[in-house]
Amino acid sequence: MFGFYRLAAAVPRLFLADVKSNTQEIIKLCRTASEKGATAVVFPEMCITGYTIGDLVFQKTLLDAAENAAVEIARATCNSNIIVIVGLPLRFDDRIYNTALVIQNGCIAGAVPKQQLVNYREYHEKRYFASGRDVFDSFVNIGDQVVPFGSDLIFSAGGEFKFGVEICEDLWSVNAPSGELALAGALALFNLACCTEYANKAALRRELIKVQSAKLNAAYVFASGGVYESTTDAVCSGHALIAENGNIAAENKRFMRDSSIIYSDVDLQTLASARRTDTSFFDNESSKSFCCIELPDDAAASPDLSYAVINPTPFLPAGEDSPAECMDIFNIQIAGLARRFEHSHSKSMVIGVSGGLDSTLALLVAYECTKLLGLPADTVKAYTMPGFGTTRLTRGNSEKLCDALNIPVKAIDITPSCRQHFADIEHDPADLSNTYENVQARERTQILMDIANKTGGMVIGTGDLSEMALGWCTYNGDHMSMYAVNSSIPKTLIRVMVKHIAGQHGGVLQEVLESILNTPVSPELLPPDKTGGIEQKTEDIIGPYELHDFFIYHFVKNNSTPEKIAALACEAWKGVYSKEVIEKTLKIFLKRFFQQQFKRSCSPDGVQATAVSFSPRGAWQMPSDAAAALWLER
Repeated sequence: MFGFYRLAAAVPRLFLADVKSNTQEIIKLCRTASEKGATAVVFPEMCITGYTIGDLVFQKTLLDAAENAAVEIARATCNSNIIVIVGLPLRFDDRIYNTALVIQNGCIAGAVPKQQLVNYREYHEKRYFASGRDVFDSFVNIGDQVVPFGSDLIFSAGGEFKFGVEICEDLWSVNAPSGELALAGALALFNLACCTEYANKAALRRELIKVQSAKLNAAYVFASGGVYESTTDAVCSGHALIAENGNIAAENKRFMRDSSIIYSDVDLQTLASARRTDTSFFDNESSKSFCCIELPDDAAASPDLSYAVINPTPFLPAGEDSPAECMDIFNIQIAGLARRFEHSHSKSMVIGVSGGLDSTLALLVAYECTKLLGLPADTVKAYTMPGFGTTRLTRGNSEKLCDALNIPVKAIDITPSCRQHFADIEHDPADLSNTYENVQARERTQILMDIANKTGGMVIGTGDLSEMALGWCTYNGDHMSMYAVNSSIPKTLIRVMVKHIAGQHGGVLQEVLESILNTPVSPELLPPDKTGGIEQKTEDIIGPYELHDFFIYHFVKNNSTPEKIAALACEAWKGVYSKEVIEKTLKIFLKRFFQQQFKRSCSPDGVQATAVSFSPRGAWQMPSDAAAALWLER
C-alpha cells in the first residue's frame, strides 16, 4: 500500500542448545507475523541454537540439527510469501560461520555470514567462527538446497523491497556492511544480534541504529537475543528496534520472558525518494560488487497502515512538547537576522504588528536579536496599521505585546490613504473584491518600506511557509520584505513556538501571547462582523492549516502522490477530519500551490529553519507556469 511494507522483529523464548524447541517457537512466531500481514520478520543471531552455547558450537550433533532445523523452518513457510531471516552456526569449507539465512516460500534464498567478529569482554567469537568478510560468489548445501553464500548478497523481492542483512557487531564496525548494502540499493536492513547489557548500553544502541538509518535513508530492523541466553557472565535483554530514516518507529520492552514481536509499516517509497533528492547519497560509490538474489515471490505490501507511524505534525518530529526544538528554530531565526542586520549596517528593524501569530513571532525574533547584538529595544520600530477590517482585539493585542517588550509602537491609520487610492484607480469601496483587500496590504508594505528608508533600517517580513505554499499573501504587499524571518516555518509550528515562548514568561507578556493564540487566523482585510469581531477567518476559506502543513511536508519533502497524501492524512487525522474534508482541502492546496508559484519565485531572503524552504535560490525551483492537471486528475 503506497510503498509501505510491514517489517517485524521477533524475539523468541529461547531454549539454549535445544534446537527442536527453538525451531517450534520460531515457526510459531513466523505464522503469527504472517497472520499480522508482515512482509518480513527478523530473528536474533543464532536463534536456532542460542548464541551463548560456547564450545557446543563445534559439536557435529548440534550443527547437523541446526541445518535440519533451517530446512524445517523453510518448509513451514511454503505457500507464504513472508520473508524470514534467522540465525544459526553454519559449516562451510571446514569452518564455522555465524550466519543469517533468508527464507521465503520454502526456499532458503541466501546465507549471509557475519563479517566483524567480536573478541573482547565476554565475547570470544574468533575462538568459534571464521569471518565472512572475504567469502563471496560461493554456495553451500543446506539439506537438498544449494544456497548462495557470502557477504556479497543483496536481496530483491519486487517493487521497492530490496534489502540487506548484517549481524550484530557488523553494525558497530568502522565500515559497517549496511553502508555498502545501502549504496547497492538496499532500502531495508536487517540485523540479527545477541547483545549483552550494561548500564546505558541500550540507549547507545538505540542512537546508533537511529543514526545508521538516517545516514543511509533506510529502514533498519534489529532483533537481539533475550533473557534465556546464558547468564554465566552477562545478561541479554531481547532488545528489538525498528528505525526509519532517523526515527524509532517501534521498540519492544526489554527483559521480557515470553516471546514477542514488534511491527512497523515502513515507507520504502519515501526512503527511495529521499535518496533521489539527497544528491550527496550517491556521491559515495560502493567499493563492493553484490550478487542480487531474486526471491521466489514479490514482497507483500502492508495490508493497511495500522502499524505506520504517521506524525500529524511532521514539522515537529518530537511532537508539541518539544521545547528544545522550538528554541533551536527560534535561535536559528535570531542568528539569521543578526547576521543580515550587521552586514547591511542597518540602524533599525521595521516591522508591522497585526496582533496575529506571524507578526508576533517575527517581533519576538527581532526583540531577541537586539538583545543578542547589545542594542536598545527601540532599535525595533513597530507599527500597527489599522484598516477596514482591523478589530479592537487584534489592535489591542499588538500594542500590549509591544508594551510588554518595551518596544515603542506607533499607529498609522491606513483608511484615508486607501480611500484616496480607491478614488485614484476608480474602485468602488463597496466592492469588497481582491482589489479592496490588496490595496490595504500594499499600502502597509509601502509605509514600512518608506519608514525603513527614513530610519536607515530594514523591513522584517512576517509571512510564513504555509502562506507562501498557498500564495495566501498579496504580491508585493505582505509578500515582500528585506528579510523574512518566518519564511520556512509553517503556521502550525509558529503556533507551537509562540505557545512555548508564552510558557517561559509570566505577567502581561504571557497574557497577551495567550490572547493572540486564541484569536482566529485572519488577514483582517474585510470589515468586522456586526459584533465588531473578525469576519474574515482564513481557515473557513481555505481549510485547516493543520492539513495544509501536513500536505506541504509530504508533497514537497517526500514527493508523495495526492492519493498517498490523502491516505496518510486520513490515518494521521482519524477522528479529527473526515475523508471529505481532507480531500476537499487537498484539492485547494494543489490548485493554489501551482497557481501561486510566481510569488515564491521572487520571495525575499529568509533563513531555512525547518525541513522545507521555498527559497527560489536553490531550495525550491519550479516554473510559475507549471500545470496542476496531472496532480488534480488523480
